[in-house]
Amino acid sequence: MRVFLLFLLFGFALMSNAQTNSSEGANTGTKKKGNFYLTWGYTRAWYSKSTIHFEDRSNKYYPETGKYHNYDFTIYDAKAKDRPDFDQIKDVINITIPQFVVHGGYYFNNKHDFGVELSYDHTKYVVNNYQKVRVKGDFNGNYVDQDTILDPDTFLHFEHTDGANFWMFNFIKRWKLWEPSPKFNIGYVVKPGAGFVYPRTDVTMLGTRLNNKWHIAGWIAGVESGIRIEFLKHGVFEFVGKGVYADYRNVLVLGAGNGKANHHFFATQLTMTLGFIY
Repeated sequence: MRVFLLFLLFGFALMSNAQTNSSEGANTGTKKKGNFYLTWGYTRAWYSKSTIHFEDRSNKYYPETGKYHNYDFTIYDAKAKDRPDFDQIKDVINITIPQFVVHGGYYFNNKHDFGVELSYDHTKYVVNNYQKVRVKGDFNGNYVDQDTILDPDTFLHFEHTDGANFWMFNFIKRWKLWEPSPKFNIGYVVKPGAGFVYPRTDVTMLGTRLNNKWHIAGWIAGVESGIRIEFLKHGVFEFVGKGVYADYRNVLVLGAGNGKANHHFFATQLTMTLGFIY
């Protein structure tokens, strides 16, 4: 919900700017330029395999398990999936629980052919439990190099589910494909961009669980493209596909801030959004 409020503030600021441009146009007799839009929708995501490195040399004692944590290990080619939670959409209170997206943008001219956009994708990334992976590394002085089952009760569970959180600043290029009337048109959009990842990571390791705080953990870059429909003068609908590369360089895990993880992956998304143009 905080993210939605942030975009509303962003939208009101741009609306004020657009209103100023409109007033200036009325005073000078020139046509106003620029249109702001805000859209909300939902997404599905698919992820490539990921090699994840974990490290904590704090040697902290965890009374829940009676163990000291002193590790430096890597799991190789771990499979992960999203968690759409679309069953929560019907409950208005929980509209931010599913994998939602919110995009706010500004077209620089009345043709809507070039602009900029701020996008936030609340995707979720969940490493599959009970899969077999190769594990190499050190656990409290014991070196391991073997195939291991990712059992969440005895070894490891890892997810960014509140969430993987892609923040991106995009440039927009649009081509109109069909415009039967001034109040309806269909176009094709391309949005290359980059930004940062802002995850909240839920980790269970060796019997200890911690749902960490949100923080900037790395960077992301990619491109989005698809169909954009504008209707009834102020309505907008987009159905787009997206491909990104995300590099999580500083993920918080266990160890009172000392435990870290890092990994990177490719992701693809399909997204539908609905909103308004001002």
